[in-house]
Amino acid sequence: MARNRLRPFVARRALRALGENPDDTTQAIVAIAAMTGGSNKRLFNRFKRSEKGRKILRDGSDLYDILSDSDRMLAMAPGSLGRTIGEWFERENISAQGLAQASAAASKEFGTAPAPDHDQQVFGGRVRNLHDVFHVVTGYDRDMRGEIAVLAFTFAQTGNTGIAYLVWRSLWRNGFRSETGRLIRQAYMRGRRAEWMLDADWETLLEQPIDEVRAQLGVGEPPVYEQMRSPAAPALSA
Repeated sequence: MARNRLRPFVARRALRALGENPDDTTQAIVAIAAMTGGSNKRLFNRFKRSEKGRKILRDGSDLYDILSDSDRMLAMAPGSLGRTIGEWFERENISAQGLAQASAAASKEFGTAPAPDHDQQVFGGRVRNLHDVFHVVTGYDRDMRGEIAVLAFTFAQTGNTGIAYLVWRSLWRNGFRSETGRLIRQAYMRGRRAEWMLDADWETLLEQPIDEVRAQLGVGEPPVYEQMRSPAAPALSA
């Protein structure tokens, strides 16, 4: 698990860099890691107490193997969660590999030691790879408002204090009643109302129609909101 010591100066430095380049995923991960404290350990313990979580750890299930295989994702049935994620990757010009590389770069910059055992490695990888899955399941896109909204949803699901730090900073900066503030509050409440999704059988859910997955997990319909893209964000694929 990550170190328990909070490092607010590291978080502020990362946020300054993120302010200069809102698309720098590495700095977002550094800021979160700097303020995570012991919350990942608590989350891991909850995961181990879950029967489904223990099965995932025994099987060593790695969502990365599926999410990084674009041909496999795009071969799934139209309207399935997996196919929708694959199409979203193409449209946004991103990949599961890109998130893994940003995470590795953040770990190197932050000085995070590798997870000490197999279970923690499996758990850490699953949490990381669920970020993109959460984007598509919730309907929050990869624009700046969508990113902070999916983090608010993720905070409700995980209790990660590093994520809470980013979400609270955005809420304070944009205003509680602003469009961004409204989206953050909505996302947090959706995350609270939804089923706990970390130990869900995503390998099976990826094959199912996305509308059925949303209903099964209690996520609700995707929101309608005005996207706010950064100037340097890559152009969306046709």
